[in-house]
Amino acid sequence: MARSAAYAPLVAAKPDEDELVLLGLIDVEYTRHPFYGSRKIKIYLWALGYKINRKRVQRLMLLLGLAGMVPGPNTSRPHPQNKIYPYLLRGVKVVRPNQVWSTDITYCRLPRGFVYLAAVIDWYSRKVLSWRLSNTLDTGFCVDCLEQALQAYGVPEIFNTDQGCQFTSAVFTDALKAKGIKISMDGRGRALDNIFVERLWRSVKHEDVYLKGYATLPELLLGLTEYFVFYNTERPHQSLDYSTPEIVYQAASGGGASIVDKYGAREKLDQEQKKEAKPGQRHSAACEGLPS
Repeated sequence: MARSAAYAPLVAAKPDEDELVLLGLIDVEYTRHPFYGSRKIKIYLWALGYKINRKRVQRLMLLLGLAGMVPGPNTSRPHPQNKIYPYLLRGVKVVRPNQVWSTDITYCRLPRGFVYLAAVIDWYSRKVLSWRLSNTLDTGFCVDCLEQALQAYGVPEIFNTDQGCQFTSAVFTDALKAKGIKISMDGRGRALDNIFVERLWRSVKHEDVYLKGYATLPELLLGLTEYFVFYNTERPHQSLDYSTPEIVYQAASGGGASIVDKYGAREKLDQEQKKEAKPGQRHSAACEGLPS
């Protein structure tokens, strides 16, 4: 063992201030334009005077768990031994509270680093049912967030997550199966499958975290406590006809959601063209005119 390796644990590592600045800039720009990948983020940073290469941008985005919200390979990395469940919500109309819940994890920036925020949201009303902060990206605080929502609001029919290792873990999925809840997981590389939580993160960051500039975890905890009360009970939502999530959830009226099944439409058109095509005849791409 090298001498430097032996003594390394005894020396407190100082945070890289330049890297924290870059992480903060990437976080802000990605929240503003979640469809940006590493190439566009690199160009954005270059325009600000940071001459870094794409590899470093990719490394920093990976550190934040970010990827452009477009189809792409390997943007969600579950644990190889954990079971992946199919996505159940494409084309499904959400017409009542507690029909579909979902969860996700995002980062909140502090002057000396980042902390993790998890939340459970009801799709019909957009109400935030529970949330948790953690300074480590472990499964425990996600399970605590889930159990708090179940205890306070009952049991949903379907629970949707991404394919992250926290949500594919046996501890998390067993908690859902024990209540008889159907498990749904986003398609790989398709962040829009969980668009309502993604939209929540944008609101949280632009309307609270970035404006307040919290300096410590206790300050962030207190600030988010106030914000989520405001979000649920005072903030009017355009998608709810300018009502609030709390009113819509309690009344079971005025909400709703759905994910368009454009992939099913493309497959149907493909099958129809194959039936119409003569033997040996080449036919054009079935998805022409349909969104990719």
